[in-house]
Amino acid sequence: MSPSPEEQGRGQHRGGGPRGGAPRGPEQDVPTAEGVAGWFAGRLPDEWFEGPASVEVDRDEVLVVGTLAAPDAGDDPVAAAEAEAGRITRFREATREQRMRIAREAEHRYGRKVAWGAQAGGTRQVFTSLSVPVMTRLRQPERQVLDTLVDSGVARSRSEALAWCVKLVGSNAEQWLGELREAMQAVQRVRDAGPAS
Repeated sequence: MSPSPEEQGRGQHRGGGPRGGAPRGPEQDVPTAEGVAGWFAGRLPDEWFEGPASVEVDRDEVLVVGTLAAPDAGDDPVAAAEAEAGRITRFREATREQRMRIAREAEHRYGRKVAWGAQAGGTRQVFTSLSVPVMTRLRQPERQVLDTLVDSGVARSRSEALAWCVKLVGSNAEQWLGELREAMQAVQRVRDAGPAS
């Protein structure tokens, strides 16, 4: 099955800014999560989501996930899950062109790719998200951890094993990582409030 226009070009380097993104101006070197979320709050159509969308930002990507009105599918959990998936699919198809246009604007503004997702009831789907290679050097004890995961069938490759380890740390240290991110954002706010050079 050929990729949709929305998926085409994701992960391709187009030159210009860091990691092949759009060129960044001096004021766009380190966009804050609050600033990016504010831009999307003003830019997204009001009728798309119930409340503001969740916006997450890292060095490579902006992930925008909005909450849709949950469909009424009765008490059957299987029917409810299918109805929620259908609601998300309908939103994805109906808004594709407009989301692509907004994504291009944000990519030019912030020098990062934009990924989209939606949540309806208990169902959450991310439509398009980058899978970014991360180079690292590991000594033998760390490589043995990855090889154990591969040899036991938990992962198919060292790369997949490393991704599994990162997910495990992320889920088990979520509160600590959240506090660390908040502290980093506080430092960035202090820097931004400092005297202009």
